[in-house]
Amino acid sequence: MRALVTGATGFVGSHLVEALRQDGHHVAALVRNPVRAANLAGLDVEHVPGNLGDPESVARAVRGRDVIFHVAGLIAARSEAEYLLANRDGTRAVARAAELARVDRLIYVSSMAAAGPAVRGRPLTGTEPAAPVTAYGRSKLEGERVIRECRLRWSIVRPPVVYGPRDREVLKVFQLARVGLAPVFGDGTQELSAVHAADLARALIATAGAPATIGGTYYACHPEIVTSGGFVRAVARAAGKRVTMIRIPLAIGRLALAGTGAAARIAGRATLLNADKANEFFQAAWTGDAGPLTRDSGWQARYDLASGLADTWEWYRRSGWL
Repeated sequence: MRALVTGATGFVGSHLVEALRQDGHHVAALVRNPVRAANLAGLDVEHVPGNLGDPESVARAVRGRDVIFHVAGLIAARSEAEYLLANRDGTRAVARAAELARVDRLIYVSSMAAAGPAVRGRPLTGTEPAAPVTAYGRSKLEGERVIRECRLRWSIVRPPVVYGPRDREVLKVFQLARVGLAPVFGDGTQELSAVHAADLARALIATAGAPATIGGTYYACHPEIVTSGGFVRAVARAAGKRVTMIRIPLAIGRLALAGTGAAARIAGRATLLNADKANEFFQAAWTGDAGPLTRDSGWQARYDLASGLADTWEWYRRSGWL
C-alpha cells in the first residue's frame, strides 16, 4: 500500500506511521514543521514539505497514493472560524486533491466530539443524528460533511479519548497523580470510552483494508467503559500512587475554564481549556460502540485501560517525561 498520512508528525499520526511501516507499507508524510518530524526519525518515511493551506503541496503529497489517512486537524483554536479553516477547509483541500489524483481510498480521522455526547449506558454506534456541543466538534462534523460529499471511497473513524506514548494531555493527569491529586469535572461519574494510540492506528489500517467499511462512520475504542473518576484512579494505579479526588462542580468549572480561556486570548494563543470546553466536560457520557467496526473490519482493541496506561507510564518514564 502506498499511503499518505496528514498530521503524521503529531501524536496519533506518528503511531499510524509506525504501524504502517511495521506492515511494510510505503508511507509519505505531509510535513508542515520539519522540527516536529523528529517523531518520524528512523521510520523510512517520504517527507513532502507543505501544509493543508497550500494546494500545490497537497497535490504533490496525494499524487500516486493508494490511500490517504487524513489525520491532521486543529484541537485548540482561538475562534470557531480558526477551527473551521483547519478542520473543514483543510479537509476539503485534501479531498479535492485526492479526487483529481484519482486516489482509491480516503480514511478521515474525525472525533467523538463531532457526534456529541452519548446517553449514559447507551454508547454511540455512528448512526445517531450528530449534535456536537463545542466549536471543535462542529468543525469536525463539517469536515465529515466534506468527506461524505466527495467522490472518493471514504470511511470516517471517530476516536474517543486517545492516550499512549507521546500524548501530552494524559501526561498532565500523570503529573498530578505524582503529587497525589486527581481533579475531575463534575462528580466523577461521567462515562468514557478510550483507546490506546497503537490500537487506533491498527483500527485505521483495518478500516482502509476492509471493503465493508466504505461509506461507514465508526467508533474505534476498547469496549471497556470507565468513569472520569475511574480514569484518574487508573492513571494513579499505573504510576503506583494513591490520589485524593478533587471534584469540580459546574459553576466553579465554568468560571475556571472561562478564566484560562481569557488568559490565553490575552496572550494571543490557543488553549484546550476554555469556556466552550465546559460543554464537553460536564456531559453524562462520551462513549462509543466499536462493535460495527469489528463486524466490518475484524479490528479489536488490544489494550484495556489498565494495560494501556501501564504501557504509557513506562514510556513516559523511559523517555524522561516524568
